[in-house]
Amino acid sequence: MKATIIVPVFNEAESLPELAHRLREVLSSQNYDYEVIFINDGSCDKSREVLNNLTKEDPKVKIISFTRNFGQTSALAAGIEHASGEVIVPIDSDLENHPEDIPKMIAKLNEGYDIVAGWRINRWQNQTFTRRIPSDVASRLISFISGIRLHDHGSTLKVYRVSVLKGIRLYGDMHRFIAAYLSWHGAKIFEMPIGYTPRKFGKSNYGVNRVFKVILDLIALKFLTRYFHRPMHFFGGAGLVSIFIGCIAAMASIYYKFSTVHQKDFISTPLPMIMALFIIVGVLFILMGLLAEILVRTYHESQKKRTYEIKEKINF
Repeated sequence: MKATIIVPVFNEAESLPELAHRLREVLSSQNYDYEVIFINDGSCDKSREVLNNLTKEDPKVKIISFTRNFGQTSALAAGIEHASGEVIVPIDSDLENHPEDIPKMIAKLNEGYDIVAGWRINRWQNQTFTRRIPSDVASRLISFISGIRLHDHGSTLKVYRVSVLKGIRLYGDMHRFIAAYLSWHGAKIFEMPIGYTPRKFGKSNYGVNRVFKVILDLIALKFLTRYFHRPMHFFGGAGLVSIFIGCIAAMASIYYKFSTVHQKDFISTPLPMIMALFIIVGVLFILMGLLAEILVRTYHESQKKRTYEIKEKINF
């Protein structure tokens, strides 16, 4: 067996030497082969120089450098495409995940699971309120909408069988939902506690806006998974609901117009118009967003176009 470790990197030069050393120490003692693929996602610090030095020290270290920053999803997609192992292990480059957890996760995978997801059980110790709440809300939303009950959807450290990843195409910020997406398609998933250490260098880019991105991305993914081949079930249902609401509003207008008790001109106030306007505009924007998602994916599939551009590859 061979394991492929995928490490997306964006401005993490200070943490890379320690991460590479710990990965080498842990994996070299196992009875299976491995490779470590670092994806330099358009870093503008010294990450590229540090990574180049790492390839000289260890032939198992490989580098893919993007022409610019394409995001974590594209970085994972590139790593998966270039992986030669039967097991895929994404891990953060900021030292928050512990490389020492990888062997026990792979051992659990070999018990018959397709995915082993890490649960950062002590993540919120000494964490600020503004960091904890958005991440907690985002994880709960993913569980609620997807129906996949995990404690920690946001953990990058997971172990996948390469067989369940074959054919999957990643877009947008889909990296948050890979486990849920694969579970929808029948993958057997197990969640286990893993270690967590707050980052030593730099700062996290996650904030309150992450919650809104999660909601929109998950709605799009859920739609594409359920209704891509039968969109009329979705749009028709939404249309019927809209018509039903309109009928209720019409009956209310008639009631207020002709009622002897509450007689008043229903359209004399701007509130009904404002309510209708915002509901219609909101529905239209969501539907246009879903249509745009279909068009983007159709374009990529038909053109076989990647969501990233590679500048150079080392040790491949």
